[in-house]
Amino acid sequence: MSGLDVVFRARRVITTAGESARAVGVRNGRIAAVEPFDADLTAHRVVELADDEVLLPGLVDTHVHVNEPGRTEWEGFATATRAAAAGGVTTLIDMPLNSVPPTTDVAALEVKRAAAEGQCHVDVGFWGGAVPGNVAELRPLHDAGVFGFKCFLLHSGVEEFAPLNAAGVENALRELRSFDGMLIVHAEDADAIDHAPSAHGENYGDFLVSRPPDAENVAIAQIIELARQTGARAHILHLSSAEALPAIASARRDGVRISVETCPHYLSFCAEEIPNRGTQFKCCPPIREAANRELLWRGLADGVIDCVVSDHSPCTVDLKCLDVGDFGVAWGGIASVQLGLSAVWTQARPRGHSLVDVVRWMAERPADLAGLRHKGRIALDYDADFCVFAPDDAFVVDASRLRHRNPVTPYAGRPLAGVVRGTWLRGEEVAGDQPQGRLLRRGAA
Repeated sequence: MSGLDVVFRARRVITTAGESARAVGVRNGRIAAVEPFDADLTAHRVVELADDEVLLPGLVDTHVHVNEPGRTEWEGFATATRAAAAGGVTTLIDMPLNSVPPTTDVAALEVKRAAAEGQCHVDVGFWGGAVPGNVAELRPLHDAGVFGFKCFLLHSGVEEFAPLNAAGVENALRELRSFDGMLIVHAEDADAIDHAPSAHGENYGDFLVSRPPDAENVAIAQIIELARQTGARAHILHLSSAEALPAIASARRDGVRISVETCPHYLSFCAEEIPNRGTQFKCCPPIREAANRELLWRGLADGVIDCVVSDHSPCTVDLKCLDVGDFGVAWGGIASVQLGLSAVWTQARPRGHSLVDVVRWMAERPADLAGLRHKGRIALDYDADFCVFAPDDAFVVDASRLRHRNPVTPYAGRPLAGVVRGTWLRGEEVAGDQPQGRLLRRGAA
């Protein structure tokens, strides 16, 4: 085949058929050929991967808080997407909070798009928000190209994004069912949290009991029943409690349209290892015990958990309250969009998982979840988005060298396996300060 723009040759390529030696040809930003390694493909440029490198599809991270506009000092499109690219992520979808305004109507979506325009180093799409009083805004937001709608069942942490009660969730689901939209849910029950001990002080164990597993389990059961009653699609965000997995599996067998994600930090850390005053580890729902972590890994292996995404939720250094170490007042969020692939690979490999598994969890299934028809796979007519990954290399995380805006992460000082050596977006290497990402719309990506 001739007339290609670039050909990638690698002894290890993760395609939809598994891992093998392949030559991958690119034309006009799309994959035009996937052939045996020695196939006669000619192009203007040939990229030959080193023997220790693997060509992966670019990762798809459907859970990122960019926070711009309004809280750009926390993060921003330029910094978040540069960090994503450094971690092999070529597509991210931005959450409707903690920006100001939140993405709860079309006018706010256009403000968000205007802020992102010309700043993005990877492709970026947007979630909408479902909040009290905006049911009439959901269809216009859907038509304007958001990928689905996020809601909270308890206080979101910011005043401008209020939670839905049970009736509000049902109303949103019935509206979304009318056009096959999807509700993505921060599933912690407000009443269960209110009746738990309050979060306070330096001891991580005290924080952990303030967000008990039952808060997730009850909320997830409620969402399952409402999805069952309405026939709408629902997705559980950042699953922490492995106790909810049997209910999710049972609901699926019954035909309920429910999916679920977890995050690298729930698969990497455990409560027993989190030090007192270690507020860089605070997130909601919380990192739980080691036994729970192993059950999450089993849920991934069994296919009950669909995907692994970052929930990159950064803030300024002062909001983490590292000086006083008080879990009750520190902001809850993990900054990790650059580190997800290495973090997951570090834990996956000793548990017997392959890069094929990791690609399924972090590229294929997130793309499927969002309806990104040309992302997440090395296959014909898909976008030529690639990650060049050295799985046998390693590094120690230096927070000061990460690309997100504020140098706070619980991974600081942690050794991780696997190094991202290059990221390519539509056949062009992501390098330097020239943004080349596009803003994506549902149905057009």
